[in-house]
Amino acid sequence: MSNYYVYMLRCRDDSIYTGITTDLQRRFQEHSRQGEKSAKYTRTHGVKQLECAWQCENRQLASKLEYHIKKLTKVQKETIIRTGELEQVFKEQVDCSRYEVKK
Repeated sequence: MSNYYVYMLRCRDDSIYTGITTDLQRRFQEHSRQGEKSAKYTRTHGVKQLECAWQCENRQLASKLEYHIKKLTKVQKETIIRTGELEQVFKEQVDCSRYEVKK
């Protein structure tokens, strides 16, 4: 069983894309190349950099965190990027102890 990562990318238009993967480096390259394997969103918005990522033990946990992050406002996403802390935004919504910040 492999670890999963939830990640946030900064796009060229300053928007933020959130996704999940088992390989951060490979996935970032796929987004950057803007080919078939990139997300439709990053193909049209371009990618500047990986802002932050969290590691968790399975796809279910990764999908849950991705879902909650995608529902946030841009201001809330920027807070997470700036602090690296999920607890500040999610409080009791998500068991943040299940996710480890990936540096």
